[in-house]
Amino acid sequence: MHRYLVVANRTLAGAHLFEQLTELTRHDRCSFRVVVPAEPPRDHAWTETEARSIAAARLEQALARFAALDADVDGEVGDADPALAVEDVLLRGETFDAIVLSTLPPGPSRWLRLDLPHRLEGKTGLRVIHVIGHPEPAAAGSG
Repeated sequence: MHRYLVVANRTLAGAHLFEQLTELTRHDRCSFRVVVPAEPPRDHAWTETEARSIAAARLEQALARFAALDADVDGEVGDADPALAVEDVLLRGETFDAIVLSTLPPGPSRWLRLDLPHRLEGKTGLRVIHVIGHPEPAAAGSG
């Protein structure tokens, strides 16, 4: 069984991500661990509780959608910093074959400005499957 760590925020509901996960399940039995960084909204003052609540709602909706996949799927809300969210999962001793990273397109994506795909590859030694999507309607955060 192949295990994938899926990292997404504002693009979590996109068809691009669902299609990528579906493609992975065509080749072998898979399990997906979804991590949604609890990034704060950028358009108003916020609390950490609000940021985690937004991420938890996105995660719940994603897990419901991903239940249609022929795979084991679970998830969690992670640190606001996506690199730290990944590190936290790996520090628990969980192992993965690759990371599936979903970002906004170049330009609006803060994660791409931070060179997150390459940083994650360098830091974790795992292959990063980068998919580009569009933001969810009325979404907050920076994925």
